[in-house]
Amino acid sequence: MSENAGFLAEGPRAALRPFTLDDGAEFTARARESRTLHHPWLFPPADLDAYAVYAGRLIEDPTKAGFLVCERDGGGIAGFININNIVHGGFLCGALGYGAFAHAAGRGLMTEALGLVVRYAFGELGLHRLEINVQPANTASVALARTCGFRLEGFSPAFIHIDGAWRDHERWAITAEMIKPR
Repeated sequence: MSENAGFLAEGPRAALRPFTLDDGAEFTARARESRTLHHPWLFPPADLDAYAVYAGRLIEDPTKAGFLVCERDGGGIAGFININNIVHGGFLCGALGYGAFAHAAGRGLMTEALGLVVRYAFGELGLHRLEINVQPANTASVALARTCGFRLEGFSPAFIHIDGAWRDHERWAITAEMIKPR
């Protein structure tokens, strides 16, 4: 399935491809199936109109790069990883946001895919640093950051407004120098 699937990067079980507007039906169905898994951490679009706005920003905005995490076996969407707030110049940094869909959670696909995104960001996109801001009680997200080699750099009280309140976040980061050559 590799060359013909339009993948940007591939691992043994997961692959990345860009968002398209045509992915709306599958993405929103998976988001609706995953509401319990995602709450209260994130709220991906669950209807086609919201998806069109969300995907449109990822497709059109040069300060964002969106990746659908796909299962190589069958190509179904397993999750998503976005690089937001991309800054070039002397900073060369972006902030990651991500989520697995319920049918794929706990299977290691996001770990593999986040590694692919990190390599893509430091290679193709020319970035030097990626950051993850995660609520401390979101143990799955913290574990993903740690497993993928991100280091804990700090704590930001009342950092991001989520689910009706300002939430504390831990700041995790990785730089190009921290990645082992293949």
